[in-house]
Amino acid sequence: MHADVIMSVQTFATRRAFASAMLPSLRSLQNFLRPSFLLKPPCLSWSSLSTVSQPESITNSLRSPEVEFQVTSTGASTLTPSKVVEILDRFIVGQAEAKRAVAVALRNRWRRHRVPFHLKEDIVPKNILMIGPTGCGKTEVARRLAKLADAPFVKVEATKFTEVGFHGRDVDHIIRDLAENAIQLQRQKVRDQLIEEVEETVAQHILFKLTGLNGSIESGSLSPEEEEAYYGYRQLYYSGGLDAKIVSVDLPEGRMRMPIDVAGLGGFGSSADFVYKIEKVSKGHKVEMPVREARERMVEIEMEKHLSTDQITRDALQLAESDGIVFIDEIDKIVKTSEMTHGADASAEGVQRDLLPIIEGSMVSTKYGNISTDHILFICSGAFHSCKPSDMLAELQGRLPIRVELKGLTKEDLYRILTEPKTNLIKQQVLLMKTEGVDLVFTDAAVRELANVADEVNRFVDNIGARRLHTVIERVVEDISYSAPEKAGTTHTIDKEKVRSAVGHLLMKTDISKFVL
Repeated sequence: MHADVIMSVQTFATRRAFASAMLPSLRSLQNFLRPSFLLKPPCLSWSSLSTVSQPESITNSLRSPEVEFQVTSTGASTLTPSKVVEILDRFIVGQAEAKRAVAVALRNRWRRHRVPFHLKEDIVPKNILMIGPTGCGKTEVARRLAKLADAPFVKVEATKFTEVGFHGRDVDHIIRDLAENAIQLQRQKVRDQLIEEVEETVAQHILFKLTGLNGSIESGSLSPEEEEAYYGYRQLYYSGGLDAKIVSVDLPEGRMRMPIDVAGLGGFGSSADFVYKIEKVSKGHKVEMPVREARERMVEIEMEKHLSTDQITRDALQLAESDGIVFIDEIDKIVKTSEMTHGADASAEGVQRDLLPIIEGSMVSTKYGNISTDHILFICSGAFHSCKPSDMLAELQGRLPIRVELKGLTKEDLYRILTEPKTNLIKQQVLLMKTEGVDLVFTDAAVRELANVADEVNRFVDNIGARRLHTVIERVVEDISYSAPEKAGTTHTIDKEKVRSAVGHLLMKTDISKFVL
């Protein structure tokens, strides 16, 4: 390793001479910069990086049923149903029944992990069917639930799948996507738990390179002068004083991953599921780079060793099986009434039949291994404008026992959507204009008028729910948004009259539509 020393240490006859020469310039810096996290660390070498231990809760998660809940993300005891509803209320207006249903379902995952091990296999989730008009909050409930649950979660559109044997994606891809999500989630958990330890060891390796004191530190034979010089450099490293210094880094063998499509491999034939590796694209070699860049590269290289283990894959698959959540949107689009049916449809009834075993519980093969769907929670949603839930296959209806009806939005609901959520549309527009130096102010009368216009257009044209608010508010701020770069430092107030004048053409169309036969 001494051959890799980049600094002028080689010009000194001994390391002791180097330390003595650096001591005067570093002593004052050492006294000034030494925070608590820079105290003398345990002696680690670069070789010890490969033995950084993984957290006990991860490595032993499959060995002890009693601590299985430690690797399940829904095990947070603070997420009671009332707390989940309270959090959802910050982003979603109304729909209390839907919020309660998903909150109870989420809590039941936590409860199941605390049931005696020999009984928990018989406790299956109660899948949910959400019914409601478009724009009432079905998809938003799922989106917020995904962020809240911290569990493997996938959202899919039912219309993107076809019956097995026909061209297109089959429903098994849902579970494969869930496995991919679980792998990424588990890798991030391990990364968060190991990052400090890996960064500390990388720091020591870089300091060994810069000072040439590796052997002495490992053997504990540093003199007081050498030790003080080393920790002076350590303080410089953490304060950013060495970021521009050049250091030599040993890069490992490179690998190129090339996604290709392979016909005849079923679910493994897509670029998402089948990866072909070209081995040894480049041999391991030394590269000189600044310390700032070397630190990032070395942390990523070492972290990847711990993120590619079989244990992480096993933990991720277990997490997907026990805590996975699948949200299937637009399920009504694969349902046809008896009047609409003219023979089999590979994108409708065929998909329903293929969904039956997955929702009921079956084994699905993925590139990481088999996944059981017995305890995966399925949430389906649809507007059911042109059909009824009873038009679904009877078997599929039975696999969605909890039925929640979301109500259409009223004028007051639209007003609350504009004012109550943490990231409401009014606040978004104000913040966007603020970046241009323009102060945008909405009066309460203007906000109510926005809700009135959206409600009126929804009633007399197509009812698209809260999505209509995007159309209306963009019309109102269009002129201001266009000229904002030239009006920095100005204030614009939106009142009721400005709203009416901006969206008058929309109301005119609704008036005409009343008389169209």
